[in-house]
Order: sequence, then C-alpha cells, then structure tokens
Amino acid sequence: MVRNPLFARRSRAETSRIADILRKETIGGMLLLAGAVLAIVWANTPWHASYTAVRDTTIGPSSLQLDLTIGTWATDGLLTVFFFVVGLELKREFVAGDLRNPRRAALPVIAAVGGMAVPALLYVATSVLGPGGALAGWAIPTATDIAFAVAVLAIIGSHLPHGLRTFLLTLAIADDLFAITIIAVFYTAQLNFLALVLTAIPIALFGMAVQLRIRSWWLLLPLALVAWALMHASGVHATIAGVLLAFTVPVLRSEQHGGPEAGPGLAEHLEHRLRPLSAGVAVPVFAFFAAGVSIGGLSGLADALTDTATLGIIIGLLAGKILGIVGATYLMATFTRADLDEDLAWVDVLGVAALAGIGFTVSLLIGELAFDPGSPHHDHVKVGIMLGSLSSAVVGASILRSRNRAYRHAPHHDTNNNQ
Repeated sequence: MVRNPLFARRSRAETSRIADILRKETIGGMLLLAGAVLAIVWANTPWHASYTAVRDTTIGPSSLQLDLTIGTWATDGLLTVFFFVVGLELKREFVAGDLRNPRRAALPVIAAVGGMAVPALLYVATSVLGPGGALAGWAIPTATDIAFAVAVLAIIGSHLPHGLRTFLLTLAIADDLFAITIIAVFYTAQLNFLALVLTAIPIALFGMAVQLRIRSWWLLLPLALVAWALMHASGVHATIAGVLLAFTVPVLRSEQHGGPEAGPGLAEHLEHRLRPLSAGVAVPVFAFFAAGVSIGGLSGLADALTDTATLGIIIGLLAGKILGIVGATYLMATFTRADLDEDLAWVDVLGVAALAGIGFTVSLLIGELAFDPGSPHHDHVKVGIMLGSLSSAVVGASILRSRNRAYRHAPHHDTNNNQ
C-alpha cells in the first residue's frame, strides 16, 4: 500500500514562496508585538485615561453612520486590509497552492478543524462552571494568529524541515477561513438585508475590473470603500468585505488552464503591494487599540483569573490547540493512507500545534464582537488572550528550538533546503 507522507517536502517554487512569506511575517510579528506591548504599558500607567481618550475619540461622517471611534476604525477599517491579504492568500492556496490538491489539503484542513473544535469545547466546558454570559466568547480560543505564529517559527526554526513550516502556514490559512465564517455567521447581531444585497454591486464591479486586469487605484479603491461601507451598514462585520473582494481577484494569468504553470496573476501583485501595509500598519495599529487593557496590578490579574471566560481562553489556546491538532493529525495517520514524513517526529507536530495556540489578532477581534465594553468579561478576555498566546508561544518555541538544534546537528539533514 502506498503511503502519502505527512508534511512532505514541497516543490522548489512553493518552498521559495513560503520562505519569502516567513521573512515578511517576522517583521510584521515584531511590529504587532510592539503595538500590543505599548498599549498594555500605556493603559497601566497613571496616564491611562489619555489612552482611553484617544481610543474612544469619535471621527467620521454621522450622516453615513460612520461616526466611529478611532478604536472601531482600527477594528472595522484597518483590519479589513489584513483580511483582504488573508483572502488573497486563501484563494492562492486553493487555486495554485497546496490546498488545490485534496490529498495535500486534507491534513491541514482536518488539523485546523480539530484545532478549532477542541478549544471551543474546552471553553464551553469551563464557562459552564461559572456565571452566565461567558458562553458568547466560545470562538475566541479557536483562532490562530498567522503573523505571530509564523514569525516565531521563522525566528527559531532556521533548520526545521520546510514541510513543517508549510503545514503551519496552511493550517493557519485554513483556520482563518473558518474564523471568517464564524464571524460572519455567529457574530452578526442585526442584519440589514438591503445593505447586504447592495454590497454585491460594488464587489461585482470590483471583480469585473480585476478580471480585466485593471490595476488603477482610482477605480479599485473607491469600489472597495463603497463595498466596505455597505457591509458595515448591513450589520455583518465590515472586514468580511475585504475577504469577498479578495476572492474576486485572479490568481493566475490564465485561470482557465487550472494550474500554477499559467504564472502568477493580479492576486500576487496586490498581495506584494498590500502585505507591507497590512503587516506594518494595519495589524500593529489594531493591536495597539485592542490590547490596551488596564490590569489593575496583581489584584486585577487575580480577579481576571477567577473569570471562567479568561480561564476558558487560556485552556483553549494552550491545551485545546495541542489536543485538537495533534489528535486530528494522529487520527489521519492512523485511519488513512497518510503517514508522517520520515524526516519528522511527532514532537515536531506537538511544537507546531503549540504555536497554533497563539491566537492574538483574530481572537482579540472575536473578543470585541462577543463582549461589549460594558460587559464584565470585556477586559478579562484580553488578559486571557495575552496569557494564553504567550504561554503557547513559550511552549511551542521551547519545543521547536530544541528540535531545531537536533536538525542542525543531524548529519543527514540538508540545510541548503532551509535557507
């Protein structure tokens, strides 16, 4: 019986592309961390009121119902750029990447499902033990922060096999797709059906323009802004507009050929242009306005840790991701023809699963949607996200750093493939 290696080495072109993304995400992850740390420090100084005043300052035209706080502009506006880039990456993977091959896509997709289902179940089980109201945050620990996780792997994993790196990236992309679906379906409070239907018009026009290979910003940007405004008015989270717009962009120069040999298309061009804006501005600014929680010293931290929402997030991100991803991968290897690549060990999978518990950006977004600022859980979930993500990063980095040393000193390991 022919076995299909899990995490097998990919083509040279795919490997080169993954390495290029890793280098970019390293910088983006550092900027994201810097924005979050600055917000936390500022929010816990005697000048914390000035941070709140800046975040809650309202700007924008009220006639268009766009008189939003700066924090909301960062969440609904800037983060749309991030989701647009994610959408481009998603479509690229489904059209010309590993996800276009069902046999290759099966493992990361199933692992992503396991890595979302188990954390959600652990969160629900933990929340049931506490006071009511915390169940709304069940999806918070399901997300994987692609920027943070890939950045950590890039920093400590110079000699790890590329199959493992590709697995983390593909898993995070599949995870993002499910997270986007969860946001659209479960976190839409009131739906304006007319505005939602009208959103299809600018998206369709945007799609027609990009299919004709029109790259003029004076046309594409206004259509994108109108689509965003209508999506915002519909009640569906405005960042979904970014994903839908990205899905209209052609990945290949000639998509009717149905393969990567047709060459890169407009999606790669837009991703190349917008990724620096997403990683260098949009996500760090969002982190700055979303992560600023006043902990209140040790007593405040102790109070947060008594909240079952906080505990559910920490348990979900740290234990849930590991159990879900490793468990799903083991089941795939046991009951299908897939097998672990001979260059890898199960401890490598454990390390990557731990890194997937870094759920910062999307987790913060879901937390904002799940709990209003007046909710007693609002600030506590941020503490849970930070502690859970930090714990996952430490555990994952520790495991993979040890594995990186082992691969570096292995006499049979080809380091040329890991540059």
